[in-house]
Amino acid sequence: MSWTVLWDTLQTQFTDFGTGGLELLLLNAVMALLLSCIVFLAYRLTYTGTAFSKKFMVSLGMMTLVTTIIMNVIANNVALSLGMVGALSIIRFRTAVKDVRDATYIFWCIGLGICCGVSMYAQALFGSLVILVFLLVAGQVRDEGKYLLIVRSERDAQGRAEATVKKYFENAAHLRVQNASAQSGDLIYEISVRAVRTALKKHSTSITELLMKTEGVESADLVQQTDDISR
Repeated sequence: MSWTVLWDTLQTQFTDFGTGGLELLLLNAVMALLLSCIVFLAYRLTYTGTAFSKKFMVSLGMMTLVTTIIMNVIANNVALSLGMVGALSIIRFRTAVKDVRDATYIFWCIGLGICCGVSMYAQALFGSLVILVFLLVAGQVRDEGKYLLIVRSERDAQGRAEATVKKYFENAAHLRVQNASAQSGDLIYEISVRAVRTALKKHSTSITELLMKTEGVESADLVQQTDDISR
């Protein structure tokens, strides 16, 4: 008896879903799965580095399908949609977002799920292709970053070290930190990658070699700094 009731309930729900019934549900899910492949492709082509995660790629596809299922449920029921919003508002996600672009991929998948849940496949496909093209073009724009020049010297030699750096980079090096103790001192400069390359072409030796030849300089380190962990 219970199986008969369950079967009748399922048939009623599929019928009440709207035009297409079960076929429309399956079509929405299949389209969500296919469109999530575009997200996979964009993530794989434009995202490299230490923050790249295959598990996150799988999570993006799951997010698209879950959002599609939720939209299938609440699309034609205003009261249920309000209740769903209230239920979802109490969820707290504790996983830290490693890169700001991760959040944009999440919103992208949510948008695809919403479109597929209400059977707006053309909008989802067109929007995804536009985003993919944008990411491919924007991915060619690279932030060259900057260098940090760290100089440790005797306290009396700081002036000579500053003069050497100033002459080598022709005022292109910006002094960010200057520390001094009774015996020694530290100088930290911020220098653009372009300034380092230009100075290296102009001079026969690197700045570190030149500083080490300066009397009183104990060490000189040139470190490239990037703000994006995904580089």
